[in-house]
Amino acid sequence: MDINSNSLRIQNGLSCKDFQKQVDNVLIRHKSILDITTKLNEYTNRINRAVAKSVTSCGCIEIHATKQNYDKDSLMEIKDSMKSHIKGQLCPTCKEIIEEEIGTTLFYLASLCNVLNIDLSDAFMKEYNHIKTLGIFSLK
Repeated sequence: MDINSNSLRIQNGLSCKDFQKQVDNVLIRHKSILDITTKLNEYTNRINRAVAKSVTSCGCIEIHATKQNYDKDSLMEIKDSMKSHIKGQLCPTCKEIIEEEIGTTLFYLASLCNVLNIDLSDAFMKEYNHIKTLGIFSLK
């Protein structure tokens, strides 16, 4: 079954188009492309900071980073051997903070789409179809 942008639903009937329209309705202060791109960057950094604080302040997760092993015979073996380096799980407080930062990032991403006249659903679906078609060969 192929998914198209008209059927892209998040939850309870909410679509990316609904979200993008609501963002357009409420965005007033940061309407400039310069404001939007810098706010998008700011909230991406806030996600990074929240993840770091989950490690350094809360301690609910730990990072045990080691060299990734690319010395395998196939891409599938490489994929299966890759590690996230995260030990543990986010506590409810850290998860809530990170979800909030991701939500605001999505808000500014939708804002960017609005000012550039890009349909967020279309961008989502193009990326989905790209990675679905190429599979592990997309090498993300």
